Amino acid sequence: MRKKIQYGVKKLSAAIALLSAELFILFVLFFISLASLIVIIRKIFYQKENTLDDKVFNNLSGHVSSANTAVMQVFSFLGSPQFLIPAFLVFFTVIFLSYKTKWYFIKVVTVAVSNLLLMFGLKFFFNRPRPLIPLLKEVPGLSFPSGHAFMSLTFFGLIIYFVYHDVANKWIKWTVIIFLMCIIFLVGLSRVYLRVHYASDVIAGFCFGILSLVILFLMLRQIEKFNAKKMPDNLSEVKNI
Repeated sequence: MRKKIQYGVKKLSAAIALLSAELFILFVLFFISLASLIVIIRKIFYQKENTLDDKVFNNLSGHVSSANTAVMQVFSFLGSPQFLIPAFLVFFTVIFLSYKTKWYFIKVVTVAVSNLLLMFGLKFFFNRPRPLIPLLKEVPGLSFPSGHAFMSLTFFGLIIYFVYHDVANKWIKWTVIIFLMCIIFLVGLSRVYLRVHYASDVIAGFCFGILSLVILFLMLRQIEKFNAKKMPDNLSEVKNI
C-alpha cells in the first residue's frame, strides 16, 4: 500500500513538473511573439521603415533559380487554402473518430475557425498592400499578416500539440515535431521568396498565430477545468456532448 502511494505521488509530481514546463514554454513564446509584434507594427506602420523587408528581398534575390522557385512553390502550396481546407477537414475527421471524448474535436474546430476569422480581421484592420514586385504573378488580397504563415502555423501547430501529448516514443515525437516546424518555416520563407509577402508580414503571421494558439488553449483549458469542478460526476458526459 505504501509503495502504491509513493508511486502515485511520484507520478503526480512528474505530471505537475511537465505541466509547469509546458506553461513556461507557452508564456515564453507568448511574450517573445508579443514583443516582436510590437516592434514590427511600430516600425512598419508608425515609423514607415522597411529596412528589414528590403534586406531580406535583396538577400533572397541572389538565390533565385528555377529549381529553388519550384521548391518554394511546393511549400507555398502547403500554406494555401487549396491545401489547408481539405487538410483541416481530414484532421477534424481523424480527431472526431480517434477520441471518445469529443472535447478534443471541439477544441481543434474552435481554434481553427477562430484563427481564420482573426486572420481576415487583422488583414482588414492593417490594410497593407502586397509587394509590387512578385516573382511570378500578382496575388490578390492584403499583405499583413501573411495568411499562409498564420494558418500553416495553426494547422501544423495543432498537429504538433497532439504529437507532443500522444506519441510515447521520444525519437519519433521530436523527429515529427522538428519536421513540422521546418515545414512551417519554409511555408513562410516561400512567400517572401516569391515576393508576394514582406518578411515582416510572415513574422507577424507567425507571431499572431502563436499568440492566438496560446490564448485559445489556455481559455479552453479553463473552460474544461470549470466544467470539471461544476459537474465532477458527469464530466465524461459533458465532454461527449
